[in-house]
Amino acid sequence: MTFAALADNLARVREDIARVQAAEGLRQRVTIVAVTKGHGPEAVEAAWGAGLPDVGENRVQEALAKMAAVQSPVRWHLIGHLQTNKAKSVAGRFAVVHAIDSGRVADAVGTAAAHAGVTVPVLLQVNVAGEEQKSGCAPEAAAELLERVAGVSGVVVEGLMTMAPFTDDERVQRHAFGALRVLRDALATVTHPLTELSMGMSGDYRTAVAEGATMVRLGTVLFGERTT
Repeated sequence: MTFAALADNLARVREDIARVQAAEGLRQRVTIVAVTKGHGPEAVEAAWGAGLPDVGENRVQEALAKMAAVQSPVRWHLIGHLQTNKAKSVAGRFAVVHAIDSGRVADAVGTAAAHAGVTVPVLLQVNVAGEEQKSGCAPEAAAELLERVAGVSGVVVEGLMTMAPFTDDERVQRHAFGALRVLRDALATVTHPLTELSMGMSGDYRTAVAEGATMVRLGTVLFGERTT
């Protein structure tokens, strides 16, 4: 697969982001994380060639296989749920871990970071929609989780992450993303500014940007439908 449409798709996404920010009076930097789940290493190389240095993977094992095959110096993001037994594979390999949802997982990452002699930037996943099938702490537990994870050596909390309900209703999307932004503003301090808001995927990234997203995780809108 050559991903011949990637450059045009990316141009449209960037135009969308600029248009939304202009309409909302926003100027935040928005990092496009190219999600290559279900595609081979060639998708990662295509992303790099198109000017997308940030690449996201949902599963640790799939990411590690691609890391071994990819030559381009991309910044890897782990955007899926992390199991404690996979934490040892994260430190030193991923630029950002997006979905820390418990102190136990943070402890495992911190232990791995200590062994590797590195610091791992993480985001706390918050289940703002309250959906049982989604990971993440409840909004009311986020302050406690932040304090817990911030105390783990080798881990630095850079912001929050969420997923909106799967719907085309923009009002529902905005409510979810706006709730994360409000929560971030309430939790942010000088010590923990929580500058990153990872929210928005292919179907709702415009709404996420309108609510202050600094990272959007895009797969289908860039690469087309996944093969797996």
